[in-house]
Amino acid sequence: MTVDFGLVRNSDGTLSPKLVELQAFPSIFGYQDLLSRQYIEIYNLDPNLTWYLGGLTEQTYWQLLRQVIVGDHDPENVVLLEIDPAHQKTLPDFHVYEDKLHIATVDIAKLRKQGNRLFYQRAGREIPIHRIYNRAIVDELQRKNIQLHFDYRDPLDVEWAGHPNWYFRISKFSLPFLNHPSVPKAVFLDDWFAGRNTEALPHQRESLLLKPLYSFAGKGIQFSPTDEDLHSIPAADRHLYLLQERGHLRTHHQTPHGPTQAEIRIMYLWPDGEALQRLSHSCALAADS
Repeated sequence: MTVDFGLVRNSDGTLSPKLVELQAFPSIFGYQDLLSRQYIEIYNLDPNLTWYLGGLTEQTYWQLLRQVIVGDHDPENVVLLEIDPAHQKTLPDFHVYEDKLHIATVDIAKLRKQGNRLFYQRAGREIPIHRIYNRAIVDELQRKNIQLHFDYRDPLDVEWAGHPNWYFRISKFSLPFLNHPSVPKAVFLDDWFAGRNTEALPHQRESLLLKPLYSFAGKGIQFSPTDEDLHSIPAADRHLYLLQERGHLRTHHQTPHGPTQAEIRIMYLWPDGEALQRLSHSCALAADS
């Protein structure tokens, strides 16, 4: 899991983190390690600076990634599964895994099913898949009307590193159940209409967001939703939406290219049978529009 926090400036000038996103299918672990190393080299930073958490080193970082992604399998039988990976903006990250872990990046539409097993092709060979590092998101499969040669609900003989069901239970769905100063208040839309769990939300509509639960990359978000917006969603579908407190990310940093906003990303791994571990962290800057 990857957790992104935006930085909000308080009235006294200090900064506080505010949760932006919980990523159920993150894959930036490989690229982030390479990028952080390049920052230190290119900008001649203090070589003692580190981006690892929990006392990890480069060697133990990749040992842990190998344990979670590859497990006990031959890397040839482990794939990073994505939708049209050659055209994903995270493709550089996929290449890092190929180099470091020797696993293949495979387009989900090209998998083949035989019995209860999945296979991919490499150099004309049909190779059985034993474990999947999952990056395919159901919302994108539906929007692009991608037809698969298997069904997620099939009793497949395969292990998942990031089960497809996580998409439906992490990310936005988790927000109403989290109670922490860094987490924006949120309520399912059907609960809001029923008057349940609404006391924590701001009363001003300009301070709210309306979000579909099962979309990604900011698609479908409505700012300052009106009564007409809320009532336009059929009652039977309201459990598929969130009303959320809007986080106002203020400009903090000046750069040679203008003002930016900052997010802090913390990356976690959860090895089978072990505790959840903080693996690494990073800071991302996004130019103001």
